[in-house]
Amino acid sequence: MKHKGTKALETDRLLLRQWREDDAEAAFTNWMNDPEVTKYLTWKPHGDIKVTRELLKLWEAEYADPWCYHWAIVLKGSGELIGDISIMRASEYQETGEVGYCMGRAWWGKGLMTEAFREILRYCFDEVGFYRISGSHAADNIGSGRVMEKCGLKPEGVRRRFFRLLLSGERVDIVDRGILREEFGK
Repeated sequence: MKHKGTKALETDRLLLRQWREDDAEAAFTNWMNDPEVTKYLTWKPHGDIKVTRELLKLWEAEYADPWCYHWAIVLKGSGELIGDISIMRASEYQETGEVGYCMGRAWWGKGLMTEAFREILRYCFDEVGFYRISGSHAADNIGSGRVMEKCGLKPEGVRRRFFRLLLSGERVDIVDRGILREEFGK
């Protein structure tokens, strides 16, 4: 693998770039404080912009590591910050990583996350040399499942009642998906 870190990427409608501390207000307002966006995530709505600012400081510091793959998703036309996508748990030996993403509700259902994810897959497979990218989503989170399906991730199993939602305490099934380098673009 040739680790290149979080390099700026573009699609027809999006700019994928590194996070900056001055993104805090837009991120907080557009999704990080929205309980509907964070419903199926591993963190609660921030509640205070100070939490967002501290998080972005940490994320900025991580860019010194070429293994860091973490992008802010920005609309090209308006410059509006609309979401987040990253590759986590990257393994050099296995050549694998796991995707995570979220986006403000105002931009759901427009194909924007699918567009961002496809570009991340292209970069990870073609430029960095990952062999496999996986992802998981709550079975009830149909939108997230659709994004993965449109990007070619195949269902690999269900972990029954694996995740407890942070706000409600409800346990939900988690669907695991994955895509191999040779499957991408077919």
